[in-house]
Amino acid sequence: MCGIVGVVANYPISQLLYNSLNGVQHRGQQAAGMATMDGNLMHLKKGLGLIRQSISSYDLSYLKGSAGIGHVRFPTAGSADDPEQAHPFYVNSPFGIMLAHNGNLTNTIKLRNEVLNTNHRHVRTTSDSEVLTNAFAAELQRLTAESDLSNAKIFSAIECLNQRLSGGYAVVSLIANHGLIGFRDPFGIRPLVLGKKTASDGFNSYMLASESCTLTSNGFELIRDVLPGEAIIISLTGELSSQICHANPSLNLCIFEYVYLARPDSIMEQVPIQSARRQMGKYLAKTIQKSHPNLAVDVVIAVPDLARTVAIATADELGKPYHEGFVKNHLMNNDDYTQNTAQSQAATLSSLSPINLEFKDKNVLLVDISVVRGNNSREIISMVRAAGAKKVYFASAAPKIQYSSVYGVDMPVYTQLIAHNRNDQQIAEKIGADLIIYQTLADLKQALRDINPELHNFEASCFDGYYITQDIDENYLQSLANGVNH
Repeated sequence: MCGIVGVVANYPISQLLYNSLNGVQHRGQQAAGMATMDGNLMHLKKGLGLIRQSISSYDLSYLKGSAGIGHVRFPTAGSADDPEQAHPFYVNSPFGIMLAHNGNLTNTIKLRNEVLNTNHRHVRTTSDSEVLTNAFAAELQRLTAESDLSNAKIFSAIECLNQRLSGGYAVVSLIANHGLIGFRDPFGIRPLVLGKKTASDGFNSYMLASESCTLTSNGFELIRDVLPGEAIIISLTGELSSQICHANPSLNLCIFEYVYLARPDSIMEQVPIQSARRQMGKYLAKTIQKSHPNLAVDVVIAVPDLARTVAIATADELGKPYHEGFVKNHLMNNDDYTQNTAQSQAATLSSLSPINLEFKDKNVLLVDISVVRGNNSREIISMVRAAGAKKVYFASAAPKIQYSSVYGVDMPVYTQLIAHNRNDQQIAEKIGADLIIYQTLADLKQALRDINPELHNFEASCFDGYYITQDIDENYLQSLANGVNH
């Protein structure tokens, strides 16, 4: 789970790039980095922590140029505390190339061996993104050995690269004195959107980003989603070229983007995230009505903050009152970065305080966005019982998370998931709830298709165990559980 941004304009863009990264900061708080290009000169600054901890005002003055890329990171591969594994990555052969990547490659070991032994390139870290950078450079080197670089050769290099890569990936890259390149995996697992802003002099500035929220907040118009298998090249003079670089692309966006990852003011594949979560709440209520028609609920309360929209829609559909039941101190731990999702969630829990009068002597329906390990759910339910609730029913806007995620979501391996090999009653007992109700996967998909009927397929492996790249077997999953980095 990471956020990426790429920009081309006709003015210095370091502040714009910084602001744009703030718009995707929710996608990664462990590390951040920015790279800019001023003709043949390339500048780079990256480090651990939030953007404001990694990039200073002095750094912004140093990061000169009218084209740049940026990255915020939650590690799903490689070390969490090694600043060398922050993005962007840089190679100087055959051209100066900067690259940042959102996603996860599932064939990194094989690709690393090819890069080292066949392409004769050097890597310094265990990051799949550094391997990807060198594989891209190797394809460019092969195609430009006897002639100059051109857009056609970049597209050909990405087409060859797509044949070598497996997994989910969205990439932004700078090539010295040429421009900004963006491309998306052939299954469209990880998101990437394109935006444009036209200046008074007619120059078209472009932005590529993981989410549309950072486009609109910085004055760019959302043009469209980058297509699965598509590559986009934006020259330093603002000219855009695009090409599909795979023979059989198909859209299978990670459904967890709609559930958890994306910001409510983003739009993905023509589906506003806010609308998606409202629909999820309506379908969750229908599940409750069907499976527990006589459930006595006095009040519906959201686990802050992501579940609020879902919970309000659930309450409306059930005809039950929705109340705010927690106070969240948003100033706590504001200067600390967390190295993984578990630490981030623990910090969130420590900032929550229940409003006792909303719980005392009531049958409470708690609505959360998902249940992963179950540790947070257990702690929150314990708070609610201490506040005097008679009954605590727990509803998840997401289906049961039972399988490992391998395409770039920061999630525990399957052996650490509370829903793995447990039924609903066992899960409810583990978290201390009187009852647990899950959204069904069929309803989750239908909630999104209600908004965009063209969404036929999704990557939903953490829910259904189907891995679309067809290269994930039990040995691979077991090696993840044993801590092997692929």
